[in-house]
Amino acid sequence: MNNVCEKRLQELRAYMKENGVYAFVFLTGDSHGSEYVAPYFKTREYFSGFTGSAGTLYVGPDEAYLWTDGRYFIQAERQLRGSGIGLMKMLEPGVPTLFGFLSDHIPEGKVLGIDGRCMTAKEGERYEALALEHGFVLRTDLDPADSIMTDRPALPDSPLTIHEAKYVGETPKERIARLRDKIAAAQGASYLDSKLDSIMWLLSLRGNDIDYNPVALSHIIVDERDVHLFVDESKVTEPVAQYLDLYGITRHPYDALRSFLSEYTFRGDMLCDYGCVSDYYKRAAQDAAGKAGFEVRPFDSPIVSMKSVKNRTEMECLRECYKRDSAKVCSFIRWIQKRVREDSPITESGAAEYLDSLRAEIEDFRGLSFGTISAYGPNAAMMHYQAEPGVSDAVLKPEGMLLVDSGGQYLSGTTDVTRTTALGRVTDAMRRHYTLTAVSNLQLMGAVFMEGCRGSQLDILARMPMWKEGLDYKCGTGHGIGYFLNVHEAPPSIRWRTAPGAIEPALEPGMIVSDEPGVYLEGEYGIRIETILEVVDHRRTASDHFLAFRPLTLVPLDRKLLDPSLMTEETKALLDDYHARVYDEIAPLLPDEDREWLRRETLPLSDPAQ
Repeated sequence: MNNVCEKRLQELRAYMKENGVYAFVFLTGDSHGSEYVAPYFKTREYFSGFTGSAGTLYVGPDEAYLWTDGRYFIQAERQLRGSGIGLMKMLEPGVPTLFGFLSDHIPEGKVLGIDGRCMTAKEGERYEALALEHGFVLRTDLDPADSIMTDRPALPDSPLTIHEAKYVGETPKERIARLRDKIAAAQGASYLDSKLDSIMWLLSLRGNDIDYNPVALSHIIVDERDVHLFVDESKVTEPVAQYLDLYGITRHPYDALRSFLSEYTFRGDMLCDYGCVSDYYKRAAQDAAGKAGFEVRPFDSPIVSMKSVKNRTEMECLRECYKRDSAKVCSFIRWIQKRVREDSPITESGAAEYLDSLRAEIEDFRGLSFGTISAYGPNAAMMHYQAEPGVSDAVLKPEGMLLVDSGGQYLSGTTDVTRTTALGRVTDAMRRHYTLTAVSNLQLMGAVFMEGCRGSQLDILARMPMWKEGLDYKCGTGHGIGYFLNVHEAPPSIRWRTAPGAIEPALEPGMIVSDEPGVYLEGEYGIRIETILEVVDHRRTASDHFLAFRPLTLVPLDRKLLDPSLMTEETKALLDDYHARVYDEIAPLLPDEDREWLRRETLPLSDPAQ
């Protein structure tokens, strides 16, 4: 692959020279500010060979570098080896930021190219300011991939589906009315949004245009009179057409947004979420609004905050969804332990396929929420490892640990769970690190906190046991999760370090977040425990309101990997209480053999029976 990438970079540099471009930057993005993108938009991956979901590629006249974060350091080092592309480990000592690097390496008067369609308006403003400050020229009207990718995938065309009312608890009419109130409160006349999961949630639609994310490529404009949806007509079945007509939603071709804006009747300022609308469309909206005497103003999406707080119907569905999903994970863990113990050979990918097949048995299953991570031994030290038969697919042995991170998409919700399991003999170091991870997970799970607290104020509960031991995990502790939508959903998060300008709302009842500390030792092993938590009311006093977490994930921790001497009485009690609830709620969903296994796994920690 690296020889292929080297050839592609040569073709790219020829293209740059022909177009008078000194350097080109490829972002990991599409025209919607998405975290994961359809194959058509995977230009950074095409030119670098790096397949992670986060990274930025710089290609200069003689050198190339890729910036990515700590989740992908090990993966990136392997995938970039021999490509001639250097790895910039973000936030590591001595590593320049991308902007710092550009400031020092783009000569005055030279041209830096970026595809404006795959750059958000917010990113565009930062690059524009940098170019102005350092005297180089920014071009956003070039797409080298169109010339060089001779086999570029087509834009996806999967059909839209309607998310039925029994799962939703609110009609599009009601959600649009709430959105219009927020537009009016901000003194806007219209609102432009390109964030795919926001559009799907607002209209109670789902698609299949991006792997694992049930969304459809689309844009939307909402004003006081109309709702304009920009989506390929090939996606609109007759039932969906009737549904959209019922709610007065006007359809336009997906690629007609720019021409529509040029003819749109502006009745005031247009609000626009600069974090998801592309620089390309923001500029088009500004040109059109300016001609009408109005402005386009940045406006943080109200839909993002609206959908992050699940309503009563959604939460009732999610609780039942997580029970069914957790039962399948329990069945899988018992099965894989038995399989390996009986010395019946199976690989990482074989284990993943079996778990995937168990989830598929659930009635409203619609696919995975991400590719199942089944990682054994040293492979588990890579946070986003993917087993590839014939390339990297370890055979599981009755020793060490297996880390499995997985989730499903259901009509009743989106799941995400990680458990690390002992397959046989483990070392004292493994047991110590697993116990530290369990304590971190339990301390956050058991938190009681004041209304108004943010995730950054709670992150220390999970990280302190690690930091005391000189350990850290190079990622956030928790992320929000969609409702039959993206498995990573902003803005809720739990992390100690937040990006400049990032929105961090207070946690409130109805939000769900992950709790996933871990230990990752390159070349040795990786451990992660991920439990999804619901924010709930805890207690009201005369003057204060306290909140807490209630686990949605109901899968036991591995007693064989726990060292009780490293646990406080409080964390032991938290574990016993959690395990008691796991057994009470999941045992009725399991066949006899799995139920007996679960009984043993959820015994009080003081009980030595196994």
